[in-house]
Amino acid sequence: MIVQLIRMSGLVGWAVTAVPIARGRRPLVYPLSTEARRSVLDEAERLRLLSPTERDLLRLVHEPGFSRWLEQIKSIGGCAHPIYLAGRTTTHDAVTGEVLRHYDTADEPGGRMPVRCRNRRETRCEPCSYLHAGDTFHLVRSGLSGGKGVAHGVRRHPRLFVTLTAPSFGAVHRASGPDGAFCRPRRDRGVCEHGRSLGCGHKHTDTESVVGQALCRDCYDYAGHVLWHASVGSLWNRYCHMLRRHLATAAGITQTRLGEHLKVSFAKVAEYQKRGAVHFHVVIRLDGPDGPSSPPPLWATTELLEGAVRSAADQVEVRTPYSPATGERVIKWGKRLDVHPIRSDAFTESSTVTDNAVAAYVAKYVSKSVGDAGGIDYRIQDFNSIRLAPVNTHLRALMAACWRLGGLPGLEEMRLRAWAHTLGYRGHVLTKSRQYSTTYGALRTVRADYQGSGLLALEDRDAVTDSAWRYVGSGHSPAEADFAVGIAEDLAETARYQKRHDRRGVEICLLGKVWGGSMPVVFGVSVLKVSGVGELRARISVSLSDSRVYLVGKSKRARMRIRIPWSC
Repeated sequence: MIVQLIRMSGLVGWAVTAVPIARGRRPLVYPLSTEARRSVLDEAERLRLLSPTERDLLRLVHEPGFSRWLEQIKSIGGCAHPIYLAGRTTTHDAVTGEVLRHYDTADEPGGRMPVRCRNRRETRCEPCSYLHAGDTFHLVRSGLSGGKGVAHGVRRHPRLFVTLTAPSFGAVHRASGPDGAFCRPRRDRGVCEHGRSLGCGHKHTDTESVVGQALCRDCYDYAGHVLWHASVGSLWNRYCHMLRRHLATAAGITQTRLGEHLKVSFAKVAEYQKRGAVHFHVVIRLDGPDGPSSPPPLWATTELLEGAVRSAADQVEVRTPYSPATGERVIKWGKRLDVHPIRSDAFTESSTVTDNAVAAYVAKYVSKSVGDAGGIDYRIQDFNSIRLAPVNTHLRALMAACWRLGGLPGLEEMRLRAWAHTLGYRGHVLTKSRQYSTTYGALRTVRADYQGSGLLALEDRDAVTDSAWRYVGSGHSPAEADFAVGIAEDLAETARYQKRHDRRGVEICLLGKVWGGSMPVVFGVSVLKVSGVGELRARISVSLSDSRVYLVGKSKRARMRIRIPWSC
């Protein structure tokens, strides 16, 4: 027994007594007055009335490492579902054994370190999806304009932006569009065999829930829809082989010798339409036999590539496995095929399909999923989950078709039940050929080196790194999630403010004269002195591209465009 004196300061009406207590146990403090007892009861009552998130908030802000935790969450951009790791890493000099850098999570809050979840879906983690979309932009753009380890000569190679769609599985409601057209106008007011109207005389906006839903659920081919989704990966693989075959035929050479003349590179992204069908946006590029660093042969033109793309899309097909319930179905592309040549950013006046526009378009949809088309982005465990899923009747019917067909003999290998939440589609959202451009891993490595350059720079010394990490948890508590959302919003608002501020600075600089080359240029119609050409009268405009400002001049007499880098 130990007699310990307790000193309590700031508590009015409380008695500090010397009581015998056992070793390792807390001393007892008793309130003496009625007011003190009532204050304790009132405080307990207030705590009881707080929500779980508010109680967790009080716990979090009183943690000793709260400020350091805020710095950690800010360093990962306010990730909504971080992965927590515990461990250490030590970098030694390979010759002398000197410790160049050491980091241990033992001194961090909770003894752990958060890292980004890297989820591409905007519905799961908006900060990480925004970062992933930015990486996708640079990945696609480097394959069009060069950079990131890709030769800049690729901008002169034949390049196409192709959209491959799914066939029609039945009539669905359509949005009116900018022309304000009716959904499905019909003069005869015909009905289908189930007694439902074949037309729709209303004008729908993009936000209406009826857009994409079938006019008649009994007429719609739900089985064909999900089987097409399950087979579209094989269809794309067969299409790539068919495209090379048609290119060789157009050039008058055998397919086995095509690799001696050119290589076909591509990058594609999958997008869900309102009707729940996937279609592909594809960037196709022709390179020389050595890849992006070599030009293709002179006969490999954009027109030849476009003809091969169209003919291959018309002829390619695959077949589904045979099942007594569905038979053997033929899988083909839809009738709608969009093909557009990709122009350089210097030709923005004549074409809207430019390097930056295509890269931005692909990056926009890489963070989307079936959830953005009204579906869900988590796996379905049983059939009852389909009935309770927060989706419209059309998507629920597609999920039910996946579940029903997935249990039929002969269709088990298509794994329709495992991918019922994606309506049967089991492919990646973005795929590319090996030689198209850089990789996500390379982009992340460059960003990590840039962000931690002060710690990771080892002065070109031979170093050996010893690391040991283990997974200790993931996600946020309710209060931590609220803080992460606030941090992500603050960082996004700061980025938007800096972007607006930079643009305002550019606009202010544009009010006066700007020096382009060796002579002053005033916006409007100006005279440019071009070496070897003489004086040209050109109309000057401003182009914001790749975080740089260009003066773009167009001269009718010389039939040329002048693009001058400029900064304030």
